[in-house]
Amino acid sequence: MKLPKNKFKQALKSNKTQFGLWMGLPDTICAEIGAGAGFDWLLIDAEHAPYDLRGIQSHLQAIAPYDVPAIVRPPEGTTASIKQLLDIGAQTLLIPMVNTAEQAKQLVKDSLYPPQGIRGLGTSMARAAHWNGIEGYLQKANDEICLIVQAETKQAIDNLQEIVNIEGVHGVFIGPSDLSASMGYVGNPGHPEVVAAVEKGIKTILKAGKAAGVLAVDKTLAEGYAAIGASFVGVGVDASLLATSLRNLASQYCDEDGKEITASY
Repeated sequence: MKLPKNKFKQALKSNKTQFGLWMGLPDTICAEIGAGAGFDWLLIDAEHAPYDLRGIQSHLQAIAPYDVPAIVRPPEGTTASIKQLLDIGAQTLLIPMVNTAEQAKQLVKDSLYPPQGIRGLGTSMARAAHWNGIEGYLQKANDEICLIVQAETKQAIDNLQEIVNIEGVHGVFIGPSDLSASMGYVGNPGHPEVVAAVEKGIKTILKAGKAAGVLAVDKTLAEGYAAIGASFVGVGVDASLLATSLRNLASQYCDEDGKEITASY
């Protein structure tokens, strides 16, 4: 058995923006629906959604038959959590709240086997190695790891140049929501100053030869970020899409109190 290639990491080398879906509904049927919808990538968001390790693994298994790469975002980037996520089969990690180059350096070490890093060896129990069924996994795994760090505070933006220069960081994802709060515009990621900061950040990341990502559920913003070269853009969140669709449907048939609207004859 061969080690799977990291399709997302390969796609980032193209000049085409990759558009993806945020997944916050921890049900494998939702994962399969999302995987078959036609997006370029999916992100399993364990930072804000109620996923546990088994749930993330089940999502990876549900997505695997489809031709779409999966990214995993843990609640935080710790040595132990990164090791477990890589062992269950994640190849691309998006680590939230990375504010300094020192943090980024440690995350690189956590993600790689020695001598480049400190990832612990446990392939006999690792789905990623197909339980020692992939020949040469230990020697090849580092090449397929894609580490994306998330810049979502003023501190991170101030340190962005140092962060993107860290070897082993393959890209930086700018989080507009938390950045807007950090800049004093909480709940307003579309504020002109926030958008300007995101655009400047994307250009800094791209100039360093790294992939630049952003979440933009507003179509105008998404297209604007893509136009300046964003490597990957999240354009929707499954939970929000479901909630909006259901509310819109309910509004067609029910009054504001949720009661059925009765026809008058």
